Formats: sequence, C-alpha cells, structure tokens
Amino acid sequence: MSASLGAEPILVNATRFRLANEADWARLERIVGTIEKKSVRALDDDDLLALPVLYRGALSSLSVARETSLDRALVRYLEQLCTRAYFQIYGVQTSGWRQLRAFVAQGWPDAIAGLARETLAALMLTVFGTILGYLLVRHDAGWFYDIIPDGLAAGRDPAASAASLRATLYDGGGDGPLATLATALFTHNSQVALFAFALGFAFAVPTALLLVYNGLMLGAFFAVFVPKGLGGEFGGWLLIHGTTELFAIMLAGAAGFRIGMAVAFPGRLSRIDSAVSAGRSAGVAMAGVILMLLVAGLLEGIGRQTILVDWQRYLIAFGMLAGWLVYFYTPRRRA
Repeated sequence: MSASLGAEPILVNATRFRLANEADWARLERIVGTIEKKSVRALDDDDLLALPVLYRGALSSLSVARETSLDRALVRYLEQLCTRAYFQIYGVQTSGWRQLRAFVAQGWPDAIAGLARETLAALMLTVFGTILGYLLVRHDAGWFYDIIPDGLAAGRDPAASAASLRATLYDGGGDGPLATLATALFTHNSQVALFAFALGFAFAVPTALLLVYNGLMLGAFFAVFVPKGLGGEFGGWLLIHGTTELFAIMLAGAAGFRIGMAVAFPGRLSRIDSAVSAGRSAGVAMAGVILMLLVAGLLEGIGRQTILVDWQRYLIAFGMLAGWLVYFYTPRRRA
C-alpha cells in the first residue's frame, strides 16, 4: 500500500513536467525541422530569437529527466532533439562545393596518410605477386594460361611474335587489339580495387589474396614481353596510367586491411564498433580511390591514343606518381 502511495507523486510529477514543457519542445522541434528542410533564412524573427532560449530550456529538461529517472522514451526524445538543435545552432553550415574542397584539401590526403603502414603492406604483396608471376611464366609458359583469365590476353601470350606484340603497343587506340586489352585491364583493376576494399572485413585475407593475384597478372604479362625485348616498351604503355591505377588498387587494399585488422583485433571495443570506427577513415580513402580510377581511365585513353613515344609515357607515369606521393604525404597544417 505504501509503495503504491510512494509511486503516485512520481507519476504526477512526470505528467506535470510534460504539460509544462512539451509546448516549448514542440516549437523547438518545428524550428529545427524548418532549418533542416530549408535553411535558417526560412525562420521569422520571433523563431530565430527563440531558438537559443528553447534549446537551453530543452537541455534543462533533459537534465531533469535524467536525474529523476523519468520515462526512457522521453529521455531519448530530448537527447535527439537537443542534438539536432545543437548542430543547427553551433554546426558550421557549408555548401557542397566547400565540403568537396575540404575533402580534397584535407580529408582525403589525411585518410591516405593514416593508412601508410597498410599501404606499404599492399605494395609488398603486389611486388611479391609480380615477381612470382614473372618467374612462374618464365619457368613454364603454361602458367600464363592459368594466371590470365580467358579472353584477357587476346593474343598477347607466350606464343605471340615480337612483331605482333610491338604492334599492339603502338596501335594509336581506336578499336584495335590494344584497345581491347586496355579496356579489359582497366575493368579488371577497378573490380580488384572495389573487392579489395569490400572483402576487407573477412580479416583482410581475401584482400591480401587479391593483391597477390593482381601482381601475378602483371608479372605474367611482363614475362611475355620481356623475352621478346619489349619489356621497356610494355612498361611505358602500362605505367602511363598504371602508376595511378595500381596505386589506387593498393590504397583500396590498405583500406580493406584497416577494416580487416579492426575486425580481427578490436581491442576494448566490440568487433562491430571497431569496424565502424576503422570504416570512417577507410571509407574516406576509398571515395578518393574512385576518383583515382577515373583519372587512370583518362590517362589510359591519352596514353593509348596520343602518346606513342616511350620516354614521354615514362615522364607522365612517374610525374603522376610523384604528384600523388607529394599530395598524400606532405605534412599539412590543420585548419
């Protein structure tokens, strides 16, 4: 009996608390909703002046609700309302153009620089795969057909003559055989980049295998061109877009490694929370990787159709690589 009497004042106080404040909460929610849907310019003078007062009142109500253990649904509602109001009052409102500029100037290079160790691991796996693929095909040409998917070689295999291989490197674009190979390689590399990132959650094992396999393919093609005396020529054709494209794949692999390691070794966090935390920086890096793949596509088109001199191809290739390295790893002053 006494317990029921003791519970009644709390119920009454909760009801009175709601009645006394919910009109202000509703007005604050309406004002915040107007700003979110339109802009602060859509508010009249009264609502604009009332916004900070209503926000402070909502914070006070939230404090009371927490201390008196009121309805959990009410506490959650006030927390969300105060959070929304906070971002509209104190958050920096920026245009899409300014956000893009901030991403390019600070967000993307910071994310890539934070993946330096993972990027180095991706580079080592790619180099290992390239060397292994080259040695396997040089030792036994049959390995080429096991490594390279059907249709990708398009006549560029160990049985091709030096003359036919050389012709593919300087066909000037169009619909020739080199166009087929270039398109197929670009499509393959784009898929490898996306899968290397997406499969990172599986403890990064598929990511590592994809990077090694991509290296195997590079090594297999070099093992076809080098014995015919065309290693330098093939390298120039490949690297004019490859320094950007392959770098993008390694960065995608690095992002996948970051997520995979977060899942495998979450530390004090749960695996999900650890993966979400790692995914923030990895996701920013991956957004930039997509831009790099687009740049690589443009370079591939230019290199295949207009740049037919080897030293010019190498100049563009290493110029782009130097540009990416400076852009990503030059220390920046925090804004």
